[in-house]
Amino acid sequence: MDVRSLRAFAAVVRQGGFTRAGAALHLTQPAVSKLVKGLEEELGVPLLLRAGRRVELTDAGRAVAERAQAVLDALRSVEEAVGDVAAVRRGRLRVGLPPMVGASLFPGVIAGYRRAHPGVELAVREEGARRVEELVLAGDLDLGVTLLPTSAALEVLPLHRDVLRAVLHPRHPLARRRRLALRDLAATPLVLYRPDFVLHGRILEACRAAGFTPQVAAESAQWDFIAGLAAAGVGAALLPGTLCRALPASRLAAVPLADPVIAWDLALAWRRGAWLPAAARAWVELTSRSLARPLPPPLVRLGGRG
Repeated sequence: MDVRSLRAFAAVVRQGGFTRAGAALHLTQPAVSKLVKGLEEELGVPLLLRAGRRVELTDAGRAVAERAQAVLDALRSVEEAVGDVAAVRRGRLRVGLPPMVGASLFPGVIAGYRRAHPGVELAVREEGARRVEELVLAGDLDLGVTLLPTSAALEVLPLHRDVLRAVLHPRHPLARRRRLALRDLAATPLVLYRPDFVLHGRILEACRAAGFTPQVAAESAQWDFIAGLAAAGVGAALLPGTLCRALPASRLAAVPLADPVIAWDLALAWRRGAWLPAAARAWVELTSRSLARPLPPPLVRLGGRG
């Protein structure tokens, strides 16, 4: 059924004639008459009896008129809902953040997004970067933050560059050094992120490239627990400088790594070629304004993604 014809018929009924209906719809009287005639032909029955300038409803016309406004109201509701989504007044957005990324960089972005788009349901899921990539590629997340380099199946917006530091108990023999080579930690157990975190594989690969296989003392998904284990003397942690600035100097020493320098390059990612809903595009724009910075060339190139 042609919506324009139904709208014209409802206007004729409401206005009591074709001329007034045309004025209300900003159409000529013949155009309104043609639309109503088309509706009658589609339904196979007359809807209106034309008596001069007056019109009267047939029984079929009365049945259509009783339902036409409800149909038009429903269509208007659909149009308004689509408009709200397009204007990011409503909708749903699913974002994946690795735990240390969410804690250190994204509270302000999340707060700003909620202020700008209070009608959007924002679902933030904490996972390791590797798992975030899997969920984005599977369509279970709209957007996610991961580490560069990443899969060629993902579009990326580079966000933030940092480097890893060795985090040690203050009384560890290496804690007073100005900088360390990674091989200096060969005899020290490491406290790492879990294997589902990209950084886990990156650190192990860098250790192998430095000529040793590290002893892994513990693994966790939470950077503050990893730091706490280092503070308790369980082992050394390798954490980004962004997080090290929040560590208490009385309990931990954060020593720069110089050989190799291991980059922690963050990027916002989504499926290459996928259509991004308006709510996701608004997140990309806000994140770009808040965090995105041009990244220099990689500081260290490792073979795999970890």
